[in-house]
Amino acid sequence: QVETAINEADIIIFLVDVRYGVTPSDQEIADMLRQASKPIILVANKADNAKLETEAVEFYELGLGEPLAISAYHGRGTTELLDRIVSSLPTPTPVETQPEIMKVAIVGRQNVGKSTLLNAHLGEERAIVDDIPGTTRDAIDTLLDFNGQSVLLIDTAGIRRRGRLGVGVERYSVIRALRAIERADLVLLVFDATELVTAQDMHIAGYIQQAAKGIVVIVNKWDLAEGNKIEYNRYIRSQLKFMPYAPVLYVSAKFGQGVSEIMPQVCQVYQERLKRLSTTMVNSVVQQAVAAHTLPRIGSKQLKILYATQAEVNPPTFVFFVNDTKLLHFSYQRYLENKLRQSFGFAGTPLRLVFKTRGES
Repeated sequence: QVETAINEADIIIFLVDVRYGVTPSDQEIADMLRQASKPIILVANKADNAKLETEAVEFYELGLGEPLAISAYHGRGTTELLDRIVSSLPTPTPVETQPEIMKVAIVGRQNVGKSTLLNAHLGEERAIVDDIPGTTRDAIDTLLDFNGQSVLLIDTAGIRRRGRLGVGVERYSVIRALRAIERADLVLLVFDATELVTAQDMHIAGYIQQAAKGIVVIVNKWDLAEGNKIEYNRYIRSQLKFMPYAPVLYVSAKFGQGVSEIMPQVCQVYQERLKRLSTTMVNSVVQQAVAAHTLPRIGSKQLKILYATQAEVNPPTFVFFVNDTKLLHFSYQRYLENKLRQSFGFAGTPLRLVFKTRGES
């Protein structure tokens, strides 16, 4: 650990105890430091008075330059120590700005074709593909360049219902899949076109919405499906009523059908998550919404929206300052969200609406 610290350091402060003089351990450490080729500041601590301060000259014999006598306890000499540290620091090198990496998790029930979808993007067998459910045991990260955009694809184990989790590797695969959702900016939620939307699919969608992640629904194995997209789309929307903003794509990862549409859609959703609006634009839409719909009230007290602003991106977060948050009803919050979406889009991403009573920080 000492050698690692020496190698990683820009400056080394060699701290000795002036009361004990030069010890064999001091000599041993000094020999090691001379080989490091790093700036070294020799500091003799516990020089609590003038007599002890003069005794610091003994440490010249270590061959590391002039010892600086200090008393950390009493604050003697610490200003000079800081000055020496600052003057010895190397000139910082400019840090190259790293391109933003868009993190995309591929999630879904077992055997819906997540790994096949990953391999279709990469053109290689990056993840083990098998007809046996659950062959992807861990989250697999793969870096992809899409038209100059760095994309981290996270392929995960299939998620089961919490009540049916197995023990050991299978259980922790599910935990890692949920962590992958947390790590991601947006999620490809993969369905199997040959099966109905199940409770597990709904659980996964619920996890994604709770984590406020962007989403693109992928209906895989479309080559095996019966029926048409209009009927299936109506069915999907009826099941995912709580996320009407989610785009839906129909693909066959096995044969590459529709796969080329996925990344452009993903990039579009990512840009929607990064969209930032001025406070003037937000308040204009909110004022129109307030004028068009009766504000909720409790008894004689009616809700008043004083102003609103966008506080964050990824996910887009809006803060509303009101006279009393207790007057809010969830249906009115949904109404305000719909108005924001009608005006500004935000396809594929949930919005966070935060309401604060005037005066709250």
